[in-house]
Amino acid sequence: MSDPSVLVVEDEPDIAALYAGFLETQYDVDLAETTAEAIDQVDGTVDVVLLDRRLPDGSGDDVLDHIREAGYDCRVAMVTAVEPDFDIIDMGFDLYLTKPVSRSKLLAAIDTLLARSEYDDMIQEAAALASKRAVLNAQKPAAQREGNEAYADLVERLEALDADIDELGESLSSDDYRAMFRDLGEA
Repeated sequence: MSDPSVLVVEDEPDIAALYAGFLETQYDVDLAETTAEAIDQVDGTVDVVLLDRRLPDGSGDDVLDHIREAGYDCRVAMVTAVEPDFDIIDMGFDLYLTKPVSRSKLLAAIDTLLARSEYDDMIQEAAALASKRAVLNAQKPAAQREGNEAYADLVERLEALDADIDELGESLSSDDYRAMFRDLGEA
């Protein structure tokens, strides 16, 4: 079995090389410096995309839109110096990392994203929403969060998903759980 594939989309060559150095012993790493290169390189074989939001010929948001519209089943981490704002709620990424990012944090993020690839759609959505909530909770004062409709919708959707997941968990027998986690371990 081949190593998981990671596409690093980063316009700063030194940062891209640093990330590649962190990752190349464990992953098959490709680099893209522009929106156009990223869109050209991403395909159904890419497992994880580490995506900068600011690129010289466009936005990482455009690459993210392309990935989701094309239906590629890869996990995406925004790795950027752009401070998160409420606009992230409607974006289709799985994890948001604010630069600078250490080697251990980058490796942990990829491990998290690869584990999420094993989850079904409901769990993936809940994990992505929980990540967005955590970023906004860390970066925005409570008064701003409480007065934001998009944030309120995010919390409401996450609570609904949590209830659905709890209900699903209650309907499974312990044999079902053992089989599910055994199958995950064999992946």
